[in-house]
Amino acid sequence: MLASFFNLQGEEPSWPQWRGEAQRGVASGSGFPIEWSESSNVLWKLKLPGTGGSTPVLAGKIAFLTFGADGNNNLAAIDTAEGKFIWKVSLGTDRGNKHRKGGGSNPSAVSDGQFVFAYFRSGDLACVNRDGQVIWQTNLQDRYGEDTLWWDLGTSPLLTENAIVVAVMQSGPSYLVAFDKQTGDELWRTDRITDAPKEAAQSYATPLNVRINGKSGIAVMGADHLTLHWADSGEEIARLGGFNPRGEEFFRSIASPVAKGELIVCPYSRGETITTVNMTQLAAGKGKDAIVWFRDDLGSDVPTPAAKDDKVYVVGDGKMNRGLVSCVDLETGTAIWELQLPKSRHGFSSSPLITDNHLYVTQENATTFVIGPLDAEQPTLLATNSVADEEPFTVASPVPVADSLLIRTPQHLYRVSRQLE
Repeated sequence: MLASFFNLQGEEPSWPQWRGEAQRGVASGSGFPIEWSESSNVLWKLKLPGTGGSTPVLAGKIAFLTFGADGNNNLAAIDTAEGKFIWKVSLGTDRGNKHRKGGGSNPSAVSDGQFVFAYFRSGDLACVNRDGQVIWQTNLQDRYGEDTLWWDLGTSPLLTENAIVVAVMQSGPSYLVAFDKQTGDELWRTDRITDAPKEAAQSYATPLNVRINGKSGIAVMGADHLTLHWADSGEEIARLGGFNPRGEEFFRSIASPVAKGELIVCPYSRGETITTVNMTQLAAGKGKDAIVWFRDDLGSDVPTPAAKDDKVYVVGDGKMNRGLVSCVDLETGTAIWELQLPKSRHGFSSSPLITDNHLYVTQENATTFVIGPLDAEQPTLLATNSVADEEPFTVASPVPVADSLLIRTPQHLYRVSRQLE
């Protein structure tokens, strides 16, 4: 569906945005590493010059990564073969560090293969080419008003056919805005106002590219509501509330939804609920009747679920379900299997990655658990992989590069492989 967005002379980026091309956390290919450590199966380790929690994105063999350093927002290009910086560019003043897990550079960049787009808590949004030249730059807060989020930004930008789209969901004026990806000109802006109280009006989730009746749409989850919009105009075509029936004031949302076909899976309630909605039915005006299934015994507060085939994978991160990995049927929400990871004081902020037959779950101390085989009736914990950089907090998600993985910790970027090159 998105191949036309992510293409440069036949070269498609292997991981062009935070959750991959289809935004489901699924890697193509096979032969990914199962076991590694600081002293084994590490192709290279790169010291990062600043802080941030963004997940790397890829255009061919180049990884793009954001970080805050020397008081500035920074975007860098990294050679994934050698583990060396190609270039770095500053894009405004860093305004992060309001939360121990956060920073001004938490949103992941997105690349169409020709350009890379980066967004920061300062409001700076920029388009940079593959040579590191700034093509255009704007500041959303200067244009539309100050950020009112209580904590650091988490929402990554979304690339559509012609535009780069940013969702701003906060206390006070909230909106979606689209800019021409080549010129930076505003294409459209639409208000997204809800009745969510206090912090519940604030969202750190990333919107999704979806198809509604064969047409390109955008799904946005946050502020107690799911909204659907046309991608070419931003027009809101449907809205579903009721995610916060008791009016809880602190139901800020962090985990993003995941969509497959007509269904969109929406974690909410600080990891206490999951609601799955048929978007076609919602667009047809069916309201709550568009809900396919609901569970209040399953959820994820920070990690975004992954989805492949007819299954959804959820990593629990609450007090009662920390480290509980659940596989559920996409159509019904019925549990297929569960696996409890080893108990520890470390939480989970990274989102899971599905490879050919394994699930990768990274803890906040940079330990990555490998679960599989996924086609087994009951997968098991196959490996527990640690590296030296255990300082809190690892929040970036693992990224596939050919048959290896990129792992971003607070201070380093690792490339690990099953076999060293």
